[in-house]
Amino acid sequence: MNSSNGYTTKMVHLEGRSFSLQIQKFENGFFVSVTEGSNKIGSLVASLATGPTPITTTIIPSRSESLFLKLIAERISSRMHGIALVSTFIQKELDTNTAKTLMSEIMEMIEND
Repeated sequence: MNSSNGYTTKMVHLEGRSFSLQIQKFENGFFVSVTEGSNKIGSLVASLATGPTPITTTIIPSRSESLFLKLIAERISSRMHGIALVSTFIQKELDTNTAKTLMSEIMEMIEND
């Protein structure tokens, strides 16, 4: 895991697939990018948690990973009481175990930042 100036990156290898996790920390939230293969901006969700439940909006829709995106964004914004922008560019659908592992890795990176 590399970390400098509020920017953290990590490669995660799961079931023969490689994912790049990139997190940029800001004073009021996070930008999180999950990519498989080359680094590209993909589907994008924004979540804002200032009250008891986060407000979440899809900016660029996902063909297959919309629930994964929404869950990550809402979990981050709720935990940090701020804004979470989450982008995913994934080659094929995530199975449940891969999604859970990626979410755990992302939350660990954010909490250790």
